[in-house]
Amino acid sequence: MTYVVTESCIKCKFMDCVEVCPVDCFYEGENMLVINPSECIDCGVCEPECPAEAILPDTESGLEQWLELNTKFSAEWPNITTKKEAPADADTFKGEEGKFDKYFSAEPGEGD
Repeated sequence: MTYVVTESCIKCKFMDCVEVCPVDCFYEGENMLVINPSECIDCGVCEPECPAEAILPDTESGLEQWLELNTKFSAEWPNITTKKEAPADADTFKGEEGKFDKYFSAEPGEGD
């Protein structure tokens, strides 16, 4: 089992999860974070920290797409270990449906 970041993170990119991760397995894209599944130790401390409820265990059904996306982009995006400010308009996008098709960016973030 591992945890994955889902669509709810897109355009919200709260980074409370980064601060609590004991193994630094988060990677930063332009408008979302992902978890490297092979680095995640399944401790679960990140899940309750996410205000957007974007982090879920991969044992939940229907998350195959997100496991693939986390795996792919954690290999391409820079590692992030320090919490940064969320986008100023993050709360505007919190809870919005269909964010992947509307807003997803494959561009990397800044990382640490």
